[in-house]
Amino acid sequence: MSSDPSDEIPSPLPVHKRRQRYSGKNPRRFEDKYKELQPERYADTVAKVRASGKTPAGQHIPIMLPEIMEALAPQPGERALDCTLGYGGHAEALLRAIQPDGCLMGLDQDAIEIEKTGARLKALGFPESTLRVVRINFAGLRKAINEAAWSDGVDVILADLGVSSMQIDNPARGFSFKADGPLDMRMNPLRGVPAREVLRKISVPKLAALLEENADEANALPLAEALAGQDFAKTTTLAAAVKRALPKHQDEEEISATTRRVFQALRIAVNDEFGALDSFLRELPTALRPGGRVAVLTFHSGEDRRVKKAFLAGSRDGTFSAISDEVQRPSAEEVRLNTRATSAKLRWAVRA
Repeated sequence: MSSDPSDEIPSPLPVHKRRQRYSGKNPRRFEDKYKELQPERYADTVAKVRASGKTPAGQHIPIMLPEIMEALAPQPGERALDCTLGYGGHAEALLRAIQPDGCLMGLDQDAIEIEKTGARLKALGFPESTLRVVRINFAGLRKAINEAAWSDGVDVILADLGVSSMQIDNPARGFSFKADGPLDMRMNPLRGVPAREVLRKISVPKLAALLEENADEANALPLAEALAGQDFAKTTTLAAAVKRALPKHQDEEEISATTRRVFQALRIAVNDEFGALDSFLRELPTALRPGGRVAVLTFHSGEDRRVKKAFLAGSRDGTFSAISDEVQRPSAEEVRLNTRATSAKLRWAVRA
């Protein structure tokens, strides 16, 4: 028997590490697909995406920011209320403008995105007392103001309506048919009924009326007959059903436009967006201090009609001392750089 210990105890074999597979050009998971989801690592990619006129995945480019800041004219020391916090682009500009001694309150009903945005804004380094983040639908602005002990109101209010880019881009939220995801569409995923259930329970006449009112859809009746009472678990399944229900002569561009309108109409219904806007407009005058300014950014004709009507009524009865004469639209250059600004309309008013 050998006395050499190496002869008695064999050396361990080297551990083989499996080479990580390349996920390919089109990864299945949303989290793996876009470098823009890690902007701190891929700043160049983010810049290239923006330069191409697209919105980086998981982000939101603030629309008509210079026009909004001009209309609201935020001043140091004022109270500002961003009723639809989203990614926080408008909020950051407001927060900077009201320093020193100003305070911004940001509202958002989205339980998923509000945590990310709140952390992003707090990381800017402003004093803790200058920022409040509240998870609530913007229809409850008066409640949020009262709970902050701002009973006399605020100086600046911004409402950027519609769906955010982060919500649209994430297939798990079910707002878009570009990728497969659950047919949900709830802006607050903790409350309400998803779009799948709305379609499963709705009648043909009600769905046809919904498509007409929320999307001005010319094919409302045949679409309602094909979709009402059906169970669509996935966004792509619904999109395919819309295509089957349309006349055969329609081309792909027309089919895509109709599908977008169907998704828009459902999203508005799921989130009661018109009802929330009506509540917001009723509460708005009491939420503004004398001389306070409000700006509302809309993306749908139904939204713009409501805002225009409320501002005109307030101008006639003396609630507002000034309102925008005409609707403002984004510049051609902004639309080129950010196609999601295409349908944006801005109106503003000043509290008497």
